Amino acid sequence: MTSPDQFLAELDADNRAALDRIAEGACAGEPSPDLTVERLLLLALKNELEATECAAAWLPSTPEVPVKLALARQAGDEAKHYRLIQARLAELGVDTRALDPLAGGRSPLLAWLLGLESTVARVAAGQFTREALALVRNAEFIRFCRARGDEATARLYEDTIQPDETHHHELGRRLLGELAVTEEAQAAAREASRRVLALAEELQEIARLKLGISRAPGC
Repeated sequence: MTSPDQFLAELDADNRAALDRIAEGACAGEPSPDLTVERLLLLALKNELEATECAAAWLPSTPEVPVKLALARQAGDEAKHYRLIQARLAELGVDTRALDPLAGGRSPLLAWLLGLESTVARVAAGQFTREALALVRNAEFIRFCRARGDEATARLYEDTIQPDETHHHELGRRLLGELAVTEEAQAAAREASRRVLALAEELQEIARLKLGISRAPGC
């Protein structure tokens, strides 16, 4: 069996290849004129709400106390991000008080995540991989905001949201190192991580081709 440290190093390397492809896809081509910061922030509200729901849904059925507390912290952070983005949209003249970001249904990624039952798969898919994905996507979004002259939104992500996502990812790494200590657990973590990135890459390409959406932030 691979040691936890070696397993995490191998998983990092595998994930990095997919994350690099996703980052490249996120900024492919010139954004259309109707792709605005406001439009992408509205998408971000759905992402943040889904991340809040996912962490909250897993919390009651996760027996390990350290993971339970990590999920509670994450749910609170994602809800905070929602409110901060909502406030920024208000500054930009977009009233979201009556908005239901989930009115069109939950994403296929959230639906899949909610079906995970083992703690090691949840940590691998959620905190370790999905938050690494968020960091990559948010970095592209920050660059887009600056290209559009929106320094305030860029700073919101750079100073507040990205540090929180980094914390979630690093906490997920530590928890995964404690959980992925058998061949079975490592296989479950590896598959969960792979599936998150495959779904994310597929959904990103659909959004780019069908809706003209790129540079979208994560959660």
